[in-house]
Amino acid sequence: MLDRNIETLRRRRMAEQQSASWRDRTADAITRFTGSMTFVFLHLAAFGFWIAANLHFVPGVPAWDESFVVLAMIASVEAIFLSTFVLISQNRMAAAADKRADLDLQISLLAEHELTKVATIISEIAKQMGLQTAFDPEVEEIKRDVSPDAVLDEIERSTE
Repeated sequence: MLDRNIETLRRRRMAEQQSASWRDRTADAITRFTGSMTFVFLHLAAFGFWIAANLHFVPGVPAWDESFVVLAMIASVEAIFLSTFVLISQNRMAAAADKRADLDLQISLLAEHELTKVATIISEIAKQMGLQTAFDPEVEEIKRDVSPDAVLDEIERSTE
């Protein structure tokens, strides 16, 4: 059962990745790369060389941006694009998380409904057999079906 569920989830995620547009896949790939240590090391080397060369620390290399205006402009434009790619990826991840949360809620509601039915059946069996337990008051509450709207309304009221 566990293996089946894991395989189902794996297949589902693979299908979601394959159904993503080329734009989304490109944004995800760029986000993955820019979130890596390779990206950090490349920037450290490139910006470090740029700064060192323009401060005349590298013999034989003439300075080309002594005020660092060009470097600042490149870094600013890069930051604009990178933040956009990150936001695109985050939006996709949020949409996938919302779908998983909806599935989780649906499964929880189904389990709640099924457990309510089981509690009702067991209670009726106990009644037919003339059994009484210390949990009788709690059983009556368990046998009531819970309305998702009522739960959400209560959560909203308690967080105000």
